[in-house]
Amino acid sequence: IRASVASRGLGDVYKRQSKAHAPPHTRQRVEISSIAVLGAGQMGNGIAQVAACAGYEVTMIDIEQRFVDHGMASIESSLAKLVSKGRMDEEAAKAALSRVRACTDRGEAGDSDLVVEAIPEIPELKFSTFSELDAICKPKAILASNTSSISIDAIAASPTRPARVIGM
Repeated sequence: IRASVASRGLGDVYKRQSKAHAPPHTRQRVEISSIAVLGAGQMGNGIAQVAACAGYEVTMIDIEQRFVDHGMASIESSLAKLVSKGRMDEEAAKAALSRVRACTDRGEAGDSDLVVEAIPEIPELKFSTFSELDAICKPKAILASNTSSISIDAIAASPTRPARVIGM
């Protein structure tokens, strides 16, 4: 980036935002070892694939087996393309695929450290899903929404732990 008034201004904004975060003694580090993704469609299977490639154990969940099967086929196809283009070796692709487990039971999200919702943009569906996740998931789980049009504050009002709801 060229040194310009605009780039220096962006740097100043970044510094101010960084300082505005909570003091170090009030921050909590969250260890994430397992991720659940609700939704096996284009966004859901993509999120599951990226998480698996990063080394996380992933449970991809959808409401019907045919959706889960299609999501797994999409991940397999995408990994095969990465291998064919030389962007990933065969071993790494197999390892990533082995870290994705697919099912239709939302209860399987219960032990995950991070649960990412990637379901249709229907407000009532998202609100009820987060209420259900609130009952299913362990208390320290982070509940994330992949929404593109619904306020995270509105989604966070559904569960009893709004501070643990994030947008992604």
